[in-house]
Amino acid sequence: MALKKPYLDIPGTTIFDADQARRGYWLNQFCMSLMKAENRARFKAAERAYLDEWPMTEAQKQAVLERDLNKAIATGGNIYFLAKIGATDGKSFQRMAASMTGMTETEYRDMMVSGGRSPDGNRVVGEDGTAQEHRQPQGSGEPGWEH
Repeated sequence: MALKKPYLDIPGTTIFDADQARRGYWLNQFCMSLMKAENRARFKAAERAYLDEWPMTEAQKQAVLERDLNKAIATGGNIYFLAKIGATDGKSFQRMAASMTGMTETEYRDMMVSGGRSPDGNRVVGEDGTAQEHRQPQGSGEPGWEH
């Protein structure tokens, strides 16, 4: 019997639960491998070849290659593991977070410094707040980053 998951109704949010953990196991293991300098060097030298050593789905591999963290999270990635990809590319966590919103790093920083997104209109799917799917992406940035 499937568990009821009332938290699936939070706009713009993927909860990393047991199902997500199982779905993203190999993706997250790949990310953890980047803690070793020799693995980072191998990945940067031949990204696709290194990814093909891991039993990830094609969607997970494409998310990594595109540096699309929203896609990676949708396929089971955990942001704390995925941060290792950005670190491998020399990117700040702020830059990575900005890439998930469609904002430039400056737009994201300014939004956060001014208090972040309001919860008004963002408590459940179907409201009209800035985190709702019909309001995405925000800003003038693109998903991912140069690598």
